[in-house]
Amino acid sequence: MRKNNVSHRIAILSRVLPLILLGSGSIWMMEVMGQTASSQVTSPQMGNELSGTPANAPNNITSSMMGIPSLPSEETAPAENPAVDNPEQNENSLLSKIAEGGILMIPLGLCSLIVAALSIEKLISLRRSRVIPRPFVRRFTEFVEDGQLSYDEANQLCEEFNCPVAEVFQAAVRRWGHPMLEIEQAVMDAGDRVSDSLKRFVRVFHAISNVAPLIGLLGTVLGMIESFEMMSSRESLGRPEMLASGISTALVTTAGGLMVAIPAYLAFMYFSGKSDRYLNEIDRLCQRVIECISAEGIEKQSSGDSRQKQRAA
Repeated sequence: MRKNNVSHRIAILSRVLPLILLGSGSIWMMEVMGQTASSQVTSPQMGNELSGTPANAPNNITSSMMGIPSLPSEETAPAENPAVDNPEQNENSLLSKIAEGGILMIPLGLCSLIVAALSIEKLISLRRSRVIPRPFVRRFTEFVEDGQLSYDEANQLCEEFNCPVAEVFQAAVRRWGHPMLEIEQAVMDAGDRVSDSLKRFVRVFHAISNVAPLIGLLGTVLGMIESFEMMSSRESLGRPEMLASGISTALVTTAGGLMVAIPAYLAFMYFSGKSDRYLNEIDRLCQRVIECISAEGIEKQSSGDSRQKQRAA
């Protein structure tokens, strides 16, 4: 009972923890996108660009235009490196750079949260101690091979552990004494159900790894269209930096799509390979059990016991 309670709590944790991560991450992402967008709208640099005066223009230009001699100010002193002295500014610049990708960064952020949440769920649910617990497998196979386990005891032992390998074993035990082909068919059906449970959500990783680059490419194409439309206007004449800035903003979505797709594909390969290894091991263990509980195996074991008794007599 204690093992069942622990496994039940771990199963609940594997479902609740990804939901908490997904919800909190979505709220944080929406807040960051909103703060970054509002800061870009109210930025003083935008006001300087609208007025025609650069944001970092020195004060002595305006004083010289009025005929007043300029005095040395502290602004002319060499500025310190903000990357070293202000790490918060680096974080804000990174968030603003991500926000430059536009509205398509929101689905990419949701995809990254889904990948992280499902990775946690699969790391918890695909533990060996949950899928193929060694104490149960050793006890079950040894007792069945030695003939020390009856039908009722084997069925009760499978219900006690309640794991994927026990589910397949129980399907074989329910055909105890039947022909080998019939037991193998029951094991194959149970194996398909176990395979679906082990590979649950694994296809989501593969889907995200294919969709995320396409979303990034779509953002890049839309950004390039907007950049060239801006270059066709009169305000952009003699200002090639506007095109460079637009292209840089457009490529942010491509980078974001690749940053989401690469971990998603690696997670798909890792978890699908791990599930296949477990299924192969379960199939190998079931073959040992089938050879012992099938009608052919029981007959072979009984004939071997009779021969031993005759030799002893």
